[in-house]
Amino acid sequence: MEGIWVGSRGLAPSPASFVRVEEAVVGDVNRELATWLVSQRLEIERLMQERLGAASPAAAGPEAETLRRFRVFSSTALMRGEAPRPVLEGLRPNERRVMALLTTWSETAIELAGPDAAVVRSALAPLLDAFRLAIRTTGSQRKSKGRPRATRRAISAAIDRVADLYFAIDVDSGEILDTNPAAGSALGVARDALIGLEFNAFVPTDAQGPWWTCLDAIAEGTENMVFAAVMQDREGRQLRLEASATGYKRAANKTLALIIARPSDKVQTLVHSQPALSNGHAAEARTR
Repeated sequence: MEGIWVGSRGLAPSPASFVRVEEAVVGDVNRELATWLVSQRLEIERLMQERLGAASPAAAGPEAETLRRFRVFSSTALMRGEAPRPVLEGLRPNERRVMALLTTWSETAIELAGPDAAVVRSALAPLLDAFRLAIRTTGSQRKSKGRPRATRRAISAAIDRVADLYFAIDVDSGEILDTNPAAGSALGVARDALIGLEFNAFVPTDAQGPWWTCLDAIAEGTENMVFAAVMQDREGRQLRLEASATGYKRAANKTLALIIARPSDKVQTLVHSQPALSNGHAAEARTR
């Protein structure tokens, strides 16, 4: 790709476009970039799937359709210099999950652009912002109609600072409703890309039993449970974990399992990392 050009104004949406849904996102025409993005669609999606692994959107699912509409929206804006607000009717996307996927798509395109990465980044960033705004606007119009909309955090965002893996899982469906950056880092994907997936997307088939046993126990009223767990990252490497689960009643007939997990060898590693006590020091410690 060469010769991609973006004018001085870029593709930043006009302030007025945030006021009325029917107004357009406006900017400069960049047909070369639009054509390049279309020609590289398959390669971008292939690299995106490599990055996401099991967190990749299903080929015929609503997330893939949302990604398709973003591509159409972006190409239209770049080809014409303007595009109507994104059409999201009928999709009912989860904002956090979808924006994680679209951000990954954008980052993949930027990396693939090589020396033109800065140009692609400056062109796609405002389009991502406009698309996010459209998702939020659509979601706010559906509040009285129930789910789906961007899932509220199951507990305080303070959990984001915890070094252990955290998951809030629907005990009936096994869907991950919330997680933290440590979990995303351990599994090799962005945290928000995990939201909306079934937990077993990152659990080997022969290791799913303890997870379902835990979820069933929480569903039947067990308040707390400790179990040995296994997960696998996007490249298939297994993680052996010690997990504890606590039941949480979110609403009528809606129970979550709040799970904290850490590597099973973490405690042993900490113990072995301490300086060994000499016999004399050990005897002295016991007498204190």
